[in-house]
Amino acid sequence: MTGLHVGIFGASGFVGSVLHRMASENGDTVIAFSRTKRPNFRVFESAADLADLDAVVNLAGEPILGLWTKSRRKKILRSRVEGTRKIVEAIGSRATSIRTLINASAIGFYGDAGDRIVDESAPAGNGFLADTCQAWEAEAYRAEDFGTRVVTVRTGFVIGKGGAMRLIRPVFQLGLGGRLGSGRQWMSCVHVEDVAGMILWALHNEAVTGPLNAALPDPVTNAEFTKAVAASVHRPAIFPVPAILLKTLLGDLSHVILDSTRAIPAKAESLSYPFRFSSLHRALERNEG
Repeated sequence: MTGLHVGIFGASGFVGSVLHRMASENGDTVIAFSRTKRPNFRVFESAADLADLDAVVNLAGEPILGLWTKSRRKKILRSRVEGTRKIVEAIGSRATSIRTLINASAIGFYGDAGDRIVDESAPAGNGFLADTCQAWEAEAYRAEDFGTRVVTVRTGFVIGKGGAMRLIRPVFQLGLGGRLGSGRQWMSCVHVEDVAGMILWALHNEAVTGPLNAALPDPVTNAEFTKAVAASVHRPAIFPVPAILLKTLLGDLSHVILDSTRAIPAKAESLSYPFRFSSLHRALERNEG
């Protein structure tokens, strides 16, 4: 694959840092962007800052962990929509020749889908996360007006040594883990190296356009997930957490845990994306290494 000049927004994050490493190893030239001055980052202020790039990957956004107060909801939505808008406006300037925009999204796009299998053709769901993802993606697709190929990566629950697993794994190591709520809700998991791998693959594969589910081929229930996590650290999973307690402690954030999303990576499979970790067991083994 020919090396690209790629700008990454959110390059210091969980997925962004892995993508930065993998893209560099692939022979791409990576520019990490920040909206404030930071060592080894380029400050993004205008289209001129993107002038030497072939593609942009936008992973930036306010973290969703924490209580969703009214002000926090505004920050979560605004950081994604307004941040993407500024990038798209820069792409639209004659000062750039950005051919590809890869923009983050999430399987929260589908809302609480129950047992229904959802691929990239499925309609949007309801709720704050679904609404946020719709607005976020809509802003990214405006770049198509400028002849830019747009891919929105709808990421599932990311497994790795950072992110939410950094909080979950110690609980299970202490033998305190267990199913959350009924345990029957579906989870679409994916290893962080496959999220970054899909983004890198999409950057170099012009056949990839539109929404792209970043998830393992086989979704699991929460009960199956927690059992697998417990097994990976050689502990039992015997302490279930009732849904009512999660709702009381976490408020609307509990939807991230209790909503059921059985998303499959139909587009990645149809275009032969080579999964690094194609099962939950293998992904958790990598997390242990």
